[in-house]
Amino acid sequence: MQLFLETEITRHLPSGVDPFDFFSQVRGTVYRNLEGRCTYRITLGETAYFVKLHQGIGWRELLKNLFQLRWPVVNASNEWMAIRRLTELGVKTLQVVGYGNRGINPVKQLSFLITKELTQTRSLEDLCTPWIHRPPPHHLKLAIIRKLARIAKRIHENGLNHRDFYLCHFLLDISMTESHLNSDNLTLFLVDLHRAQIRKKTPYRWIVKDLGGLFFSALDTGLTKRDILRFMEIYTGKPPRRFLVEHSKLWSDVKYRARRIYRKSFQKEPPLIH
Repeated sequence: MQLFLETEITRHLPSGVDPFDFFSQVRGTVYRNLEGRCTYRITLGETAYFVKLHQGIGWRELLKNLFQLRWPVVNASNEWMAIRRLTELGVKTLQVVGYGNRGINPVKQLSFLITKELTQTRSLEDLCTPWIHRPPPHHLKLAIIRKLARIAKRIHENGLNHRDFYLCHFLLDISMTESHLNSDNLTLFLVDLHRAQIRKKTPYRWIVKDLGGLFFSALDTGLTKRDILRFMEIYTGKPPRRFLVEHSKLWSDVKYRARRIYRKSFQKEPPLIH
């Protein structure tokens, strides 16, 4: 059994109550409820938290994944370790205030992760989707592209891949006005890390999956070739003439994956990039 609770959480727990029982029974506003996993928002005192509760995935789901030669996410430890690793790397993410994991059998395991609610934030999906009709200030778009490229480069160079690397999983700190934001003071939080993987070196196929997912999620934002060149220049650390030659396969694979996801998701051809 593993259990970690910050004081700000323990002081709100009833005396003598098992934390595993408490967080498997308490309910707030449910944001996601899937087989074996539920995410909900609760308020303790005057502070809001998000609880991600894992209650085993069931034999059917376990066997389905094993037949597909995949090991499913069975508890909160994956996200717990990924958040810790991102923090070590200096990438902004969620703040964990509680984590627990009990049991060995993945079908019956009980675990939870508690994070503080991020306030004054907006997802990049919500922010960027209108850009195709209402282009943003140039400095803001440039700052976001640079920040995304730096985050992607940082995690991939250090053996971490997200697996759901979409604009919706980046939250922008909007406490500052857009006119004052630049690539140095702009803050992005990378969230939803329950499927993240950590290794000594990130395999090529998972780099393509992450970058392809990010590219796919940006296809309807008015993305231009110049935007892509800026991103890849920072990500590879090389000027366009060099990375277009030395990393031509990477970019080709990323573009192919993004367009394939788009066709599958929307049953139509992705927009042309000018």
